[in-house]
Amino acid sequence: MAQTGSSWEYTLYIPHDPRAAGICRRTLRDILTTHHLPTLIEPAELLASELIANALLHTTGPAALKLRQSGASFRLGAWDTDPTPPTTSEARPHAESGRGLHLIDACSDDWGWFQINPHGTGTGGKYVWCEIGTRKP
Repeated sequence: MAQTGSSWEYTLYIPHDPRAAGICRRTLRDILTTHHLPTLIEPAELLASELIANALLHTTGPAALKLRQSGASFRLGAWDTDPTPPTTSEARPHAESGRGLHLIDACSDDWGWFQINPHGTGTGGKYVWCEIGTRKP
């Protein structure tokens, strides 16, 4: 469970680079360790890996990983430059891809997405987020 009473936010901007997911996981681990949230490390690393992998797979531009804690709520999300809504298609049994959002849905307490600047101003794109550590035991 996330530490209550503490609020903070970090954003890690990343280039379109296959090494970015590993850098994001290590940075995430350091941040959660620093904020005394060791129980969130493993699920957060898994979810962040999926979010960043999707951002890099479906775009050619940069991306960002955002981490935010507000009270008992811990949210992580990924921004990318493609405004296309994420889809939860059926993955074939032996497929190597297509399960990311199903995994996010199964391993998080809540998730969603929204378009950034849908009317064409600014950088645009979308933001896919999920929350963990917010369920009551």
